[in-house]
Amino acid sequence: MTKEPANPLRQKLPVLSDVAKAAGVSVPTVSRVLTSSKFVAPELRERVMKAVAELGYRPNGAARVTRSGKRSMIAVLTGGTSGYGYAKTIEGIEKAARASGMAVIIAVVESDDDDAVNSAIDLVLSQPVAGAIILEFDRPGLAAVKAFPGSIPLVVAGGGTRRTGKAPGALIDERGAGKDATNHLLSLGHKTVHHVSVPTMGKHSGRTDGWRAALTSAGAPIPPVLHGTWEPASGYRLGLELAARNDVTAVFCGNDDIAIGVIRAVFDSGKRVPEDVSVVGFDDQPHVALWRPALTTVRQDFLDLGARAFALLSSIVETGVPASTSAVKPDLIIRGSTAAAG
Repeated sequence: MTKEPANPLRQKLPVLSDVAKAAGVSVPTVSRVLTSSKFVAPELRERVMKAVAELGYRPNGAARVTRSGKRSMIAVLTGGTSGYGYAKTIEGIEKAARASGMAVIIAVVESDDDDAVNSAIDLVLSQPVAGAIILEFDRPGLAAVKAFPGSIPLVVAGGGTRRTGKAPGALIDERGAGKDATNHLLSLGHKTVHHVSVPTMGKHSGRTDGWRAALTSAGAPIPPVLHGTWEPASGYRLGLELAARNDVTAVFCGNDDIAIGVIRAVFDSGKRVPEDVSVVGFDDQPHVALWRPALTTVRQDFLDLGARAFALLSSIVETGVPASTSAVKPDLIIRGSTAAAG
C-alpha cells in the first residue's frame, strides 16, 4: 500500500501540549489559563501567553477538522461587504465554494486596530474552518494578513502582480490596467492625463502607478494627483476644479463612481464629454454602460477574482502544497466617454 505523503500544513498546527512544552508547564495549566477557569499564578500565566503568541496557537476547531481531513467550511475576512468590489469578490468565493460543497463564513474586520483584527480572526477560527481568504483591499485587510496565524491555510485576494508575504494571492493587475487606460487617452492625442484617485487606506495604488508609468514612458507631463473619496460627490467636487481649467482634456479616475461625478461636473460647467474632456473610470459597474455618454472604463472581474482565490485555497487545503500567486490584467472597455483631443 502506498503511504499518503505527509501534509506539511497539517503537521504544523500547534496544540495544547505544544504550548505546555514551550511554556514549561502542564497541559491542565495551559487549559486553565486559556479558559480562566481557575486561578493561575501571574508568572505562569505570562509564560503560557508568551508561548501562545510565539506558536500562533488559537483554541479553535480548525485544527481538529484539518487533522481529521473533514473540510466543509472556509472563512472570508474583509474590511467591508457593501462596496462593489467587496461584494462581487465575496460572491465569487461563495459560488465557487458552493460548487465544491463547502460553506463560507464572513467576518468584517472593522478597523486595522489590533483588537479589531484579532477579534475577527478569533471569531472565524473559533469555527471549524479549513482555511481562510482575506480581501487585501484596505488597511483592515492588510492588518489581518499580517496577524493571521501561519498554521492555517491562507490565500489573499487583491490588486497587484505579485506578493511579498508568505500567503499566495489571487490578484488583479491594476498597474497594467492603469497604464492601458492612460495610454488609450494619450493615443487619442491628449497631451497629458489628469488623475483622480480613490483612497488607498495604506494600500499601494497600482492604478496610480500605472497612470504615472504610462505618462513617464510617453514623456508627457505628470500632473499632481487629486485625491477623492469613495463617493461620487468627491468626483463632482474635483471635477468642478478640473473643468475650470482650459488645459484639462483627459481624466483617468480611480473608480466608476468618481468618474460619474467628474462627468456631471464637466457638464454642469458648460463643457462636454467627450468633446471637451475625455473621462475613463475603473471597475465597470453595471450602470456605467447605460450612462450618457457610456463610460469608458477598466473591467475588473471580481467574480473571477473570488473564484481564483477559492481555487488556490482549495488546492492548498487538499494537497498541503503551497500554491503560486496568480495575476490577471483587466480589460479596457472603450465606450463613448473618450474621444480624440480637439
